[in-house]
Amino acid sequence: MKKELAVLQACLQTAAQAVRRRFGKVGYELKGKANLVTSADVASQKAILTLLRKNFPTHDYLAEENGTKQTGSDYLWVIDPIDGTTNFAHTFPQCSVSIALFYKNEPVLGGVINPATGETFLAQKGKGATLNGKKIHVSKTPRLDQSLLITGFPYDRFTRMPQLLNRFGAFLNACHDVRRLGSAALDLCWLAAGRADGYWEDALNPWDVSAGILILQEAGGKVTDFSGKKYKNIAAYGRTLVATNGKIHNQMLAVLRQTEPRL
Repeated sequence: MKKELAVLQACLQTAAQAVRRRFGKVGYELKGKANLVTSADVASQKAILTLLRKNFPTHDYLAEENGTKQTGSDYLWVIDPIDGTTNFAHTFPQCSVSIALFYKNEPVLGGVINPATGETFLAQKGKGATLNGKKIHVSKTPRLDQSLLITGFPYDRFTRMPQLLNRFGAFLNACHDVRRLGSAALDLCWLAAGRADGYWEDALNPWDVSAGILILQEAGGKVTDFSGKKYKNIAAYGRTLVATNGKIHNQMLAVLRQTEPRL
């Protein structure tokens, strides 16, 4: 994994440079009512794929902006060129480039960088997680009522508002407070660094969360779907997601069961 890790880091830095150069200088197009894309997304993805194709021509990849190569390779790169495009488009400096490498359907490398701050989160399966080269660990907060939580809202929120607000209200009543930051990849990394204690969201995609999930797990955290089950395949990553420091996981699942009894 030495070469793969080096190329991953190069991809993150090159893509982050492409994003930084365009910060505050580009407009956006709508893929949906609340789903944006900018020329920076395209430039970031092109920079990543250029490096991956050069170094690993036989590897497959799954990238958000219409970038997919599926040949049956054991290696699959899962790429979000900008996670938090809405933030980026509004010059709110909380977005990220997120890249994960799967080997035989298991995540083995993950990297997330915030182009605005340069914070770089990395993880290799079985070797822990780092922030700018220093080891990170999840928080030790033992109870939900002492916790700071993070969440996000899906693109189809306009059709699901009562359900989403009911869920949000239940968690808001159960914890210290809730933050909505706008980049699922960074949300997971902030949990990994102990800056928050739990996170929930649904209707996410594999490229949003694959790298962040490995980083959080390697920092000692726990990730499941809303029913408490682990993901069985890449396609399921993020459909429903609960991520915690491990200590409040069951408490968060209990809140979800109360708001969504079918779980």
